[in-house]
Amino acid sequence: MTITKERKEVVVQEFRRTPDDTGSPEVQIAVLTERINNLTEHMRSNTKDYSTRRGLLSMVSRRRRLLDYLKKIDQQRYLDSIGRLGIRK
Repeated sequence: MTITKERKEVVVQEFRRTPDDTGSPEVQIAVLTERINNLTEHMRSNTKDYSTRRGLLSMVSRRRRLLDYLKKIDQQRYLDSIGRLGIRK
């Protein structure tokens, strides 16, 4: 259900802006997207797992807020991020 340390490092390296960047909105959105995708697969087979559903909705909300922030500060970075991640909107 959680992402492995190695997978998280790969995602961070793919979306970072500078060599030591781990906290930019793009990186946070990419890590959240990876976690959301994993939990979505879990929810398909465990439909009555309500605590996981609550956590999933919380992550989706956090990602939405980060995307709104990124859109507000830099429209092009927002469009690049959603294009690379395959997020609708």
